[in-house]
Amino acid sequence: MQRARRARSKSHRCDHRQPEREKRRKRGACIDPHGYDAGKKIKGKKRHILVDTLGLLLNAAVHSADVQDRDGAAFVLDKRTRDMFPFIARIFADAAYRGSRAALAATESGSWVIEIVQRNELHSFVVLPKRWIVERSIAWLNRCRRLAKDWENLNRKALAFLHLASIRLMLRKRCNPV
Repeated sequence: MQRARRARSKSHRCDHRQPEREKRRKRGACIDPHGYDAGKKIKGKKRHILVDTLGLLLNAAVHSADVQDRDGAAFVLDKRTRDMFPFIARIFADAAYRGSRAALAATESGSWVIEIVQRNELHSFVVLPKRWIVERSIAWLNRCRRLAKDWENLNRKALAFLHLASIRLMLRKRCNPV
C-alpha cells in the first residue's frame, strides 16, 4: 500500500537501475583530447605519415584533429627523421601543407624541399604524380582493423598500432616479392 501512494517520479531510497558511479570519469589512463577539423569534417585524430617511393612508412605522427595540416608537418619533419634518412632531398605534399609553417619545419630540420602537388580543377578524378603513393599507403594501413576506426584513447597507442600495421606491410612485401 505504501508503494502505491508514492509519486512515480520519486524513488524509494535508491533505484537499482541507476548507476552508482554516475559522476565518476572513465577509468584508466588519461584520455588524449579528440579534436574537430572543420575543413575535413572529421572528429577524432589525424595521422601524418612520411613514406618512401615504395609506400613504406618512414615516420608518422598522431595528434588531435584540431591541429591544422600545415602545423602537423613539424611533427613528422624533425631532426630525428633527418638524421635517420639523410638521403631524402625532396618531399611531395598535397595543398594542405602549403604555407610558411610547413616550409619552415622542413628548412629547420635540414635541407629538404617541399614540393606541393597541385590538383587539377578541370577533371573530377585524375591520378596525381607522387601523391598517389601516400594515398595508397593510407589505404593499405586502413585495412587494419584497429586503424580503420578511431578506437584508441591515447595518441601514443594509436601511433604504436600504426607502426605495427606498417611492419606487417613491410614483412608482406619482403616475404612475397612480386
